[in-house]
Amino acid sequence: MAQQRPNILWYCTDQQRFDTIAALGNPYIHTPNIDTFVKEGTAFTHAYCQSPICTPSRASFLTGMYPSRVHNPSNGNGWVHPEVTANLVTRLLADAGYDGGLVGKLHLAGAAGAREPRVNDGYRYFKYSHSPRHDWPLAQHDYAAWVAAQGGNPETVLLRASDPRNHPPERDYESWIATMGSFMEPSPTNDNTPPELHQTTWATEASIDFITQDRPADQPWFLSVNVYDPHPPYNPPWEYYRRYDPETLPGPHFQDSDLAHQARLTSSGIDFQSEALRPETFDGKRLQAAYYAMIEQVDEQFGRLLQALEESGQADDTVVIFTSDHGESAGDYGLLQKGCRFFDGLSRVPLAWRLPGRVQADLCSNALVELTDIAPTLLELADLPVPSGMQGRSLRGILEGQVSPDRHREFVRCEYLDAIDKPDHTFATMYRDSRWKLNVYHGHDIGELYDMEADPFEHESLWDSPAHQGIKLDLMKRSFDATVLAADPGPPRVSSY
Repeated sequence: MAQQRPNILWYCTDQQRFDTIAALGNPYIHTPNIDTFVKEGTAFTHAYCQSPICTPSRASFLTGMYPSRVHNPSNGNGWVHPEVTANLVTRLLADAGYDGGLVGKLHLAGAAGAREPRVNDGYRYFKYSHSPRHDWPLAQHDYAAWVAAQGGNPETVLLRASDPRNHPPERDYESWIATMGSFMEPSPTNDNTPPELHQTTWATEASIDFITQDRPADQPWFLSVNVYDPHPPYNPPWEYYRRYDPETLPGPHFQDSDLAHQARLTSSGIDFQSEALRPETFDGKRLQAAYYAMIEQVDEQFGRLLQALEESGQADDTVVIFTSDHGESAGDYGLLQKGCRFFDGLSRVPLAWRLPGRVQADLCSNALVELTDIAPTLLELADLPVPSGMQGRSLRGILEGQVSPDRHREFVRCEYLDAIDKPDHTFATMYRDSRWKLNVYHGHDIGELYDMEADPFEHESLWDSPAHQGIKLDLMKRSFDATVLAADPGPPRVSSY
């Protein structure tokens, strides 16, 4: 019997902002393969993650539920909460007969010096590399083992930002990281990891191995490809970095008033991985060039994978998703990396779908969507039931042209619940509708309110504006209602008393 259910190729980058695709409005970056992919399918320009940190975001989109709902809100956790295990869409697909594979990171739990603990995740094929650092045994780090098999030495190929070779000798490591945010600028004579030995290249090789394996004719497969780039350190190979002239780039979104606002948040203790500095302090344009170069390498390898899918004869039977777990500051407001902030550079990500004959081509939707919406969409495309507790809302209607692409959700939410190990252990939530974005830092007498129509780059918070107090209070009530209604209702009721 011929296969009926589509294969699933889910490509997820790490820490890629929404505004890093040429076809979706960025004229400075080179992403020809993603551009073609976007034109062949449906792209959502206002897709929001449910946490601006890796583990809670991944637990969320793999379950279709908010991080708080599956009790997995932070990085570095020692084990995976049973609520995550019970609701993983990958396990549901495997239980329904799909052959599952993973390449790259999973990050449902902490991975410090060894593989993270695995659960019943549905992956038969498991090629693991949490990050391209050489701090796991080769037997547990499939990418590093591949580097060694190619004749490379992981000790010298997989450099860390703390290595003294990665910053000028006159600068100590602490001051270098404080001002440059782990920027490892390559040169013709002092390169980072060469392209042929890069983790993103390895991920393509391992993915092609999986999608071309022999299977019964009626068995579909799903593959999660989770590359590490463009996650910091900002360390592209010279081959890609040389393609960008920093002086031609716009640089980060920044106004002088941003420093004072970020200083207020910092002085209140709100968690973040860097302190706001003027972009020229860390050479924001050069850093932007490095970040774009990393994405261009991802684009090239994504194109290789799509070509292999086409050559295998499976492209017409495979739904392909391109997305990221969350964004990156990249110098905006003087900040680098991530933490407890919800501006669009951190909370808004790429999301595009392709399935020839089913998903509409050359469609760009501005509807508000969440990454929780991925899991139920995949289940519906595979003609599988969506669990009643799944909080995501299927995008199938938009993808297949059954409903208008102009509206999907009235609002989107994002959570930060003691997500990284910083002194304040901040709790915060974001509520964003078609016009307004409200950020509440719980337990602190500070928050943010942005008019996303008048101020799309979020430079002027209206939190204290007398003219906007009514709007703020209304949004706070809506946000509070949404937070309470998203809570775990507990075991099913079996009695009326």
